[in-house]
Amino acid sequence: MTDSHTNATRSTPIQQRLAVLALVLMAIIWGYNWVVLKRALTYVGPFDFTAMRTVAGASMLFILVWLRREPIFVERRAVPRILLLGVLQTGMFSLLIQLALMQGDAGKSSILAYTMPFWVIPMAWFAFNERIRGLQWVALLMAAAGLITIVQPWQADGDLSSKLLAIAAGFFWAMAAIVTKWLKRDFDVPVLQLTAWQLTAGSVALIVAALIVHERPIDPAPYFWFALGYNALLASSMAWFFWLFSLQHLPAGVAGMTALGVPVVSVISGWIELGETSEGAELIGMVLIAGALAVISVRSLKTRD
Repeated sequence: MTDSHTNATRSTPIQQRLAVLALVLMAIIWGYNWVVLKRALTYVGPFDFTAMRTVAGASMLFILVWLRREPIFVERRAVPRILLLGVLQTGMFSLLIQLALMQGDAGKSSILAYTMPFWVIPMAWFAFNERIRGLQWVALLMAAAGLITIVQPWQADGDLSSKLLAIAAGFFWAMAAIVTKWLKRDFDVPVLQLTAWQLTAGSVALIVAALIVHERPIDPAPYFWFALGYNALLASSMAWFFWLFSLQHLPAGVAGMTALGVPVVSVISGWIELGETSEGAELIGMVLIAGALAVISVRSLKTRD
């Protein structure tokens, strides 16, 4: 029985209901952010905006740490791994999804990026000798079939590059998850501080990249400032606070089920606001990947809670 399960059993019914509400709000914030990231590209280049939003997000998280009166600095020996995590998670993942959104749909890109759990499974087998068992094989097969059905490599259309970029984002996200596990195996770094510092590390790499890659001038339209504020205040600080609160009052497996909600919200938001639609093979592929995520989540719920 995990600590999160013990904490959940000690929480009052009101706290547990608030935790569920926090999870729903978090899924909405992160899911809708795919549309925000897509629309922001009308006013700013992908390198510039990724650097700006990660710097703003890191600043908000450090303010949140300070408001919670928690220690800001982490153990010095953990810094090299946090730097690596920042480059993979904040640097590569954030930039790749922004590049994918230049031509790809918000909903479809989120589904492809959320193949991360399926990349983690073989990586964990290689890095930590964690065997692939039972339902994990089912999920991997479903995810593989979904990927092939969505990408359709036999059709070299203009959308192929954006699909591959979104898949690559999920791959680097999975690498970051492995580094996180490696980090937490040897060091006790609180989640909020870890997120703030890895955002900072990734931001430095993104700033360097933005200085090297010369993009068009920023159009300081109202939506640009809305997108930047949304990422700094909601997608970074507030959503992470909701996530930490839910982990304190709900079992980890239940909280993990929220991963299903984010791409669902992004698909619905993209359909309503951007007019995105998927038909035929792409729709079947998205359903297969969503089903595979559900299988992974159910297995996690059973094994950890």
